[in-house]
Amino acid sequence: MRKMTKRDYTMRTHQPVPPWNMSKRIYDITQNQVTSYLKSRPHDSHKGLFGTVVVIGGATGMVGAALLAGRAALKLGAGCVHVVLLADNAPEVDLIQPELMLHRAADLLHPHTPFVFDSSRYNPVIAIGCGMGTSIAAQKLLHEVLGLDTSLVLDADALNLLARHPDLQGDLQARNAATVITPHPGEAARLLGIGTAEVQAARTKAAQQLAKKLHCTVVLKGANSVCVTRDGSTYLNKTGNPGMSSPGMGDVLSGMVAAFIAQGLDADQALFLAVHLHGAAGDALAGKGVAVGMTASEVTDWARWLINQWQSQ
Repeated sequence: MRKMTKRDYTMRTHQPVPPWNMSKRIYDITQNQVTSYLKSRPHDSHKGLFGTVVVIGGATGMVGAALLAGRAALKLGAGCVHVVLLADNAPEVDLIQPELMLHRAADLLHPHTPFVFDSSRYNPVIAIGCGMGTSIAAQKLLHEVLGLDTSLVLDADALNLLARHPDLQGDLQARNAATVITPHPGEAARLLGIGTAEVQAARTKAAQQLAKKLHCTVVLKGANSVCVTRDGSTYLNKTGNPGMSSPGMGDVLSGMVAAFIAQGLDADQALFLAVHLHGAAGDALAGKGVAVGMTASEVTDWARWLINQWQSQ
């Protein structure tokens, strides 16, 4: 597949490619910046005002990844959260978080099952990839989702599938709706066709290349996560600590990003808030002496506590 040109993009989407920011300046994400995005909820609020998140993932042996993302989306304020699971033996209810609505992947697309995906009905933000695997079914789901005119958060196996299938990259490049990708260095390396050490040696450059190549907003995770907007503006996040090197942290981050988009932030604002808050929650835990054995579930709970403190201030 040949590389998509700007002319191809414009012809397929009827939208110009956002002008690329050639500035070399790199900004720091600050708490003052991200708290400015927070708005008080009206007195007569209802869940319909705060959006819908659909998490797609959870193949056999990895159901927990999708549940972690769904729980994070719920606890960070999304009005409704659906979790679509690929596992053959997927649970019908999350006993830890029964507020989540669980579905089988077959119910996503089949016209005669209870949950038929309808973006006009649900107006959702979709977070796809957490524990999804790289099966044919996962590939089909990603292809279908990339064709929808709704905001997306792509993580984990969604990124691995993109790296393997150039046609899926073309689908992503042609999208007009907002897309956020959240690679760790290994996933970024696969998307760029280079080694992980090369990504780590030039993290800012790698994140900028991904944003430009795929026409999306990017966070390259790790110490001092690099966030690059779709037009090329580049930011560093300084929150977070080594205690966060544990399973499920990326799943939680994906759920947080989706929750903030669902509540009305644009993709860039949602990413900045989620990345900064995610790291700050880990720092709060470390400040309580939890430097070893920190869990993603604990980070979710501390992130909820922190955002409520920030909101009240």
